[in-house]
Amino acid sequence: MPGKDAELFTALPNGRVRCTACARLCEIPEGKVGLCGIRGVVNNKLRLFVYGRVIAGHIDPIEKKPVTHYMPGTDIFSISTTGCNWLCQYCQNYDISQRRKVEGAEMTPEQVAETAARYGSQGIAYTYNEPSIFIEFARDCGIEAHKRGIFNIFVSNGYDTPESVGMMSQFLDCITVDFKGNGEQKFVRRYIGIPGSDPIFQTLKEIRDKTKIHVEITDLVVPQVGDDLEAARKLCRFVHDELGPDTPIHFLRFHPDYKMMEFGNTPVETLEKHHAIAKQEGLKYAYLGNVPGHPLEDTYCPECKSLVVGRYGFAIESWNLDGNNCCKNCGYPIPIIGKLRKARKNLFQFVH
Repeated sequence: MPGKDAELFTALPNGRVRCTACARLCEIPEGKVGLCGIRGVVNNKLRLFVYGRVIAGHIDPIEKKPVTHYMPGTDIFSISTTGCNWLCQYCQNYDISQRRKVEGAEMTPEQVAETAARYGSQGIAYTYNEPSIFIEFARDCGIEAHKRGIFNIFVSNGYDTPESVGMMSQFLDCITVDFKGNGEQKFVRRYIGIPGSDPIFQTLKEIRDKTKIHVEITDLVVPQVGDDLEAARKLCRFVHDELGPDTPIHFLRFHPDYKMMEFGNTPVETLEKHHAIAKQEGLKYAYLGNVPGHPLEDTYCPECKSLVVGRYGFAIESWNLDGNNCCKNCGYPIPIIGKLRKARKNLFQFVH
């Protein structure tokens, strides 16, 4: 039988099992699987069928996640399994995330960590699909990674539980939580298939209160249906008030994919309006993503407004911070964790 027994579940009196890996809290009968397609009940226990199966593995720049304030310039071994707990109609990784089959290369946690080390990666990212649904496998990989001095990142929708956050605290160093359409209820119901975004906000508070994980926020701005400016303001206000003004937020440009091919790319002007709202709400580090060459990809000193980190896409082109990551012009401390690793040339590498 593929996989391994899961840990995040509760047996119910009616004979079903409640999965507690994500906020869907699927109640699963014997012989069936949850919505994600990879956690199911066998002999009254929950099983993670994709434990030890990696469907995708690439070496990426950390800036691709996107992460800009943690270990800049590092190489990341990015992996995923099949399945997902969301049903995003625009997903660019739909062939992976919406696949309900146990497929992929067989890799133990030790082999995952060794592969990352062999390719010179400084971190492992659990990404392309929602990593919380395979969190037991990610946790074991992450522990092996730490043994080798390798850090761990989740690229997550944040639709989690206190139980999954508790497991994250055992191994996770950084998380980027991806809001879609500003987290607006109409959008997430229609295009993602969840009742609302409240569990994401609760997850972020849980991470803030009970872990030391570095947090960055992204927001996929979808034209026409997921670009409401008042919803953006609500999101930015939450980030400022609950996570702090130094929390990076990235507004990402949508491009048509999967079941939303009739939509166009997000107008740059719309992204700029979102950025302006973030600044109005007091967020010091707001960025635009998927717009290579735009000046709002860069990091500016909040004190003297000088350019401190210049970027083009995923590449860091200038670095104007001193050895303590303070602005060279005025000395203001910029909350970036880690020193610049390197100037990037190779942006993507397959793992064989």
